[in-house]
Amino acid sequence: MDASKRAEELRALLNHHSNLYYNEDAPTISDQEYDALMRELKMLESSHPELIVPDSPTQKVGGTAKRTAGVLVAHRVPMLSMQDLFTREEVDHFMDDCREKLGEGITFLVETKIDGLSMALRYEDGKLVTAITRGDGRNFGEDVTANAKVIDDVAVTLRHPIAYLELRGEVYMTNAAFEAVNEKQELLGKKPFANPRNCAAGTLRQLDASITKERHLSFFVFNIQDIQGKDLSTHQEAYEFLEDCGVTVIAHRFVCKTSEEVWRAIEAIGDMRGTLPYDIDGAVVKVNELALRAQLKDTAKNAGYQVAYKYPPERKETRLRQIELSVGRTGKITPTAVFDPVRLCGTTVSRCTLHNQDFISSLDIRLGSTLLIEKSGEVIPKCVGVVPDKQPAAARPFQIPMVCPVCGKPAVREATADIKCVNLNCPAQLERLIGHFVGRSAMDIKGFGVVYIHDLIEKGYLTDVADIFTLSQHREELIEQGIIGKEKNTDKLLGNIEKAKRNSPDRLLTGLGISNVGKSAAQVLMNHFGSFDALSHAQEEDLMAVDDIGPISAQCVYAYFREAHNQKVLQKLKDAGVNMEQDIVTLPQEDLSLSGQTVVISGTLPDMSREEATQLIQSHGGKVTSSVSKKTAFLLAGDNAGSKLTKAESLGIPVLSLSELQEKLQA
Repeated sequence: MDASKRAEELRALLNHHSNLYYNEDAPTISDQEYDALMRELKMLESSHPELIVPDSPTQKVGGTAKRTAGVLVAHRVPMLSMQDLFTREEVDHFMDDCREKLGEGITFLVETKIDGLSMALRYEDGKLVTAITRGDGRNFGEDVTANAKVIDDVAVTLRHPIAYLELRGEVYMTNAAFEAVNEKQELLGKKPFANPRNCAAGTLRQLDASITKERHLSFFVFNIQDIQGKDLSTHQEAYEFLEDCGVTVIAHRFVCKTSEEVWRAIEAIGDMRGTLPYDIDGAVVKVNELALRAQLKDTAKNAGYQVAYKYPPERKETRLRQIELSVGRTGKITPTAVFDPVRLCGTTVSRCTLHNQDFISSLDIRLGSTLLIEKSGEVIPKCVGVVPDKQPAAARPFQIPMVCPVCGKPAVREATADIKCVNLNCPAQLERLIGHFVGRSAMDIKGFGVVYIHDLIEKGYLTDVADIFTLSQHREELIEQGIIGKEKNTDKLLGNIEKAKRNSPDRLLTGLGISNVGKSAAQVLMNHFGSFDALSHAQEEDLMAVDDIGPISAQCVYAYFREAHNQKVLQKLKDAGVNMEQDIVTLPQEDLSLSGQTVVISGTLPDMSREEATQLIQSHGGKVTSSVSKKTAFLLAGDNAGSKLTKAESLGIPVLSLSELQEKLQA
């Protein structure tokens, strides 16, 4: 693969995972996996400077400012990130570079890097006036002053008032506070938080400060951003001054002169992992002398005077007790390891996926094996191996039975590593299929919870998705049995089901759960064929003639409409009055200003959802596709447009904002 294409792929991946981490508080890969992608991109850009673009993840801080907890506030001092280092050699190189530029007599401060989220506090005459999140790091953050004031560690009034003081610190949750919050979530029947950082991030952005207070967030300061009315010479002196003012500062820190002292401090902090009441994900090494820092230039993303050493993933041994098998919506059988509980990165874990038979075989996993479980801070734990010397002698490598664990029907192994149940009426598949069918991205039947789905299947009211639309025939029974609730709840859900019959047919097609047919493909297919009847008669070559529909998707659609069970379900849907034909709207000529133009949408649009923008473009004769090519008329770009924006610019394709598009359509 050429360097340009790989750089584009890496930028897209890093932007995606950065958004999940900073803005959604829901990361799906480990720090180490993210860091490896970032290192690869940096190396590519170093070797090929022409590949560097302004919005590259190497050139910007990862977050964006969101209007959730309050209004946006402009940063007075940038809240930059730190360069991540992974070896002693890299740490030594950073210190050597600092000494070369600043002199041999400088000192370094080494301190814990707690896994939380940054917040800046502004004090005027000793009073806290504003608290803001990091946001995009350079321009804006969110005003979270009300929530900050209910955090016990945040000093609302300084013991020694000065004219102006701006501090930067880290909001986090202790493990005890996190476990208490999740215990309450479970008691209330709500989804527990994945980890302390996610919980802290969501809590700080709460609109209700009383919720923030009851969740017991913690906070410490790690930097003075700006100060007026007091002279300080070192970072250590600044900490001592702040402590005297009643400010909570970072607890574990070491002043070091030599490289050996710095490394011993890093090792000492590493030894604390697992013993501290909160999660740490590294150690910070910073120049101690404040006046000299300005000589170390910042990059667009990172502060020049400090770096973060990231520890290897935490790994522990545990005994495998059981392998559970579950069946997904598509029939895929997934093995899950159940092992003796171990504590990793601040949370106790006892389960992890084993993916498929190939994964199990490659690691020689047996019942009773001693597994090596790894977890890198924010993500789901994973099995990375077994301890060969502790393998149970009598046990054999685990084999997934070629029988469905739910319905007992035969299972088959596909061309991939997946083993699937082939019984379309399998209860496990049905429960997940109906959950997908009624979900927001498909038929969007509000109030149709998973508990209702389970009970309705168990009592025989639902045998396929079409039965949803005949539930009204059993209204009295449902009320009497209380499956959905009393009369009011039952009628509300039945009303929502009735409304769903009028949904556009692409939602219905999405909900059917055809392999390789998601929301975008369903829209493209219905826009092309217009009705389920026409789609059902299409041959594979007809399907492949549709833009963005490849041979695999075409084969899946063709096969679905020719299976006898599916034909019965589709007939039942038709008999129930579910809309299966696309509305054909004849537009005035002036409304077809985008006729024949292919448009790509990327990023988060202001004041309009992606779906609404798609409808706007289609209503003026345009066609929306998912990938940028030479045929693209223009890119509609919002915030975090990512690699599609980069590609459009490289191809010379016009880029419009939402306001520019609206002006174009009104012209």
